[in-house]
Amino acid sequence: MKLVIISGLSGSGKSIALDTLEDSGYYCIDNLPIALLTSFIDHVMLEDRQTYNKTAIGIDARNQPDNLADFPSKLKFIREKGIECDVIYMYADENIILKRYSETRRRHPLTTETLPLREALEIEQQLLRPFAVNADITIDTSFTHYHQLRDLLKNRMGEKGSSSLSILFQSFGFKYGIPLDADFVFDARSLPNPYWVSELRGFNGKDQPVVSFLQGEAIVQEFLHDIGQFIERWAPRFESDNRSYLTIAIGCTGGQHRSVFLVEALSKHFKSKIPNVITRHRELR
Repeated sequence: MKLVIISGLSGSGKSIALDTLEDSGYYCIDNLPIALLTSFIDHVMLEDRQTYNKTAIGIDARNQPDNLADFPSKLKFIREKGIECDVIYMYADENIILKRYSETRRRHPLTTETLPLREALEIEQQLLRPFAVNADITIDTSFTHYHQLRDLLKNRMGEKGSSSLSILFQSFGFKYGIPLDADFVFDARSLPNPYWVSELRGFNGKDQPVVSFLQGEAIVQEFLHDIGQFIERWAPRFESDNRSYLTIAIGCTGGQHRSVFLVEALSKHFKSKIPNVITRHRELR
């Protein structure tokens, strides 16, 4: 049986995540009180394994604080029942969330007449910390639009095949911020930059002119080899420690050339070794 628990900051995309999983065949429940979680597992999910074989539950900060703090013990209970359980924690930059609320004019669930939105977000972050520290997948949706988030979730929650480890390779631009949901971050800004070659500036790292340029640079091949060796050495150790998901981010200045090329090359290499390899280019539109 498979259970996915989705939590995170209001405005970070939890509803989109639940809708996506529902479209993928999950039975979805939004905002189940944590106090009812163990009863749901014992008396509903385990009693009707066919209906609830794949279930997703959304839990947010509207729960009682004591119940939110008790989440780690609930998670332990679920896994001791033999249920495969993944916890997804979603968040976005505070200014992004403030902008989203301004655009939609929706009310944050914790705001009151005396508690403004920015302070409500700070309180919410503290309340949901037990979910953040126990998350199997952490997703920063600051730079992710609707369709990108749906595709990312579909790929991450897909069947993993014979290997239990799923690796996400992500390119990004340092000028737009480091992805905080990455397990490892590699900096490619010391490599030759195609941006300074006028005839290559309009291409990106997936286009053949840029690919040919970077493939011809010995230092780029050394960098690629070293990262590959690092992953091949340490990925099995993550898997033996029961980790299901690994996110590796590679950044250059703008996230258009070097990092894209490296992510594409690494993804191609590891797809022959690991069944579930996902590629994402944060800055490419």
